[in-house]
Amino acid sequence: MQVNLHTDRHLDGHEAIAFHLDQVVKASLARFVDQVTRVEAHLGDREGHAKSSPGSVRCMLEARLNGLPPISVTDHAPTVHQAISGASGKLERAVDSALGRHAAKRGAAQEGVLGESPAE
Repeated sequence: MQVNLHTDRHLDGHEAIAFHLDQVVKASLARFVDQVTRVEAHLGDREGHAKSSPGSVRCMLEARLNGLPPISVTDHAPTVHQAISGASGKLERAVDSALGRHAAKRGAAQEGVLGESPAE
């Protein structure tokens, strides 16, 4: 799984942020490693270099899955690390839900193709 980071000009420590992002996202999505090909992260700070306020840092994560449309989530927090953590948790739940729906649809389609159920 590839994790790409895009930041605005207000965030410092790009390498440290990229390392933290990579570790958190890969840990969060470890059980989906075969289904997720890439994660794009966009980090921004509304306040610039001013003192952080609640929700001033935004982390948007977009996961690309095999055979499914991309899934994106956003989290706002006072710090970059909190925004990354919050967004990765949301992304994990969203990917789990999307893959579950896809598996249910695929199972229903296969059942229809195979014919009627054995009880009939």
